Amino acid sequence: MEIFNSFFKGEALSFLRKIIALSLEEDGEDLTSKNLFGADNHLTAKIVAKQDTIVVGLPIIPLILDHIPGPAKYSFVVREGQFVPKGTIIATMHGLAYKLLKGERVILNFICHLSGIANLTHKFCQKIAGSGVTLLDTRKTLPGLRYPEKYAVLRGGGQNHRLNLSEMLMLKDNHIDQAGSILQAVQKLRQTLTPCPPIEVECRTLAEVKEAVQAEANRIMLDNMSEKEMKEALKLIPEHIESEISGGVTLDNISRIASLKPTYISTGAITLSAPAADFSMQIES
Repeated sequence: MEIFNSFFKGEALSFLRKIIALSLEEDGEDLTSKNLFGADNHLTAKIVAKQDTIVVGLPIIPLILDHIPGPAKYSFVVREGQFVPKGTIIATMHGLAYKLLKGERVILNFICHLSGIANLTHKFCQKIAGSGVTLLDTRKTLPGLRYPEKYAVLRGGGQNHRLNLSEMLMLKDNHIDQAGSILQAVQKLRQTLTPCPPIEVECRTLAEVKEAVQAEANRIMLDNMSEKEMKEALKLIPEHIESEISGGVTLDNISRIASLKPTYISTGAITLSAPAADFSMQIES
């Protein structure tokens, strides 16, 4: 809960509450439950893991229940971020039948999706354990779900790249083309912004790497380079400038990439390609 509370505050918590409200709104009114159960019918339900998995999203359960009228109690049986075997009960709830059944799918959608991201992130992290290289996510997240997805990456053992466009400035080819050169782009940003956020330059050639070093960028990203090019590029980057390798990173090649000793390896796969974990909600009474 401590990691959840420290992550979801201010803007992050506001976005989370908005996406929860939207998720319940798009489901509409649960006419089935409303007309099958009386206004005072109460149920007890449990959420069960149907596979071996990391559990992520438990603290979102009360936030979802708070959006649905009526009383309900909940209890977490396992810890947030804990790995559990198939068949483990992770949470129990008791409350109005309509409330629990209206929230069922939204609760499961969050837990399944976020746990899946944590599982895949963990697999990537295992591949580079002991290398000294840090795994980063990207901004390749589902619209509206950036904060929850990046939180799930943390739970899987990865770290977050920038959360938004202002947290770190990234110069891509379109920016550089418009500015005239990497050097000119970096200089203009630092002259215009006070204080200036860290600047990362995306490089696709050794010539661009040399120019980014000359410009004293805070971080240099090697984007979709061959292994030979990455080796040469990393030799050009001094220790005081961070390095990041991105593009085409998979579970099969990340160990080899980490052996090149960049500061970071980033991949959008851990958020975009993570299969959902399998959980179900079962009614007890």
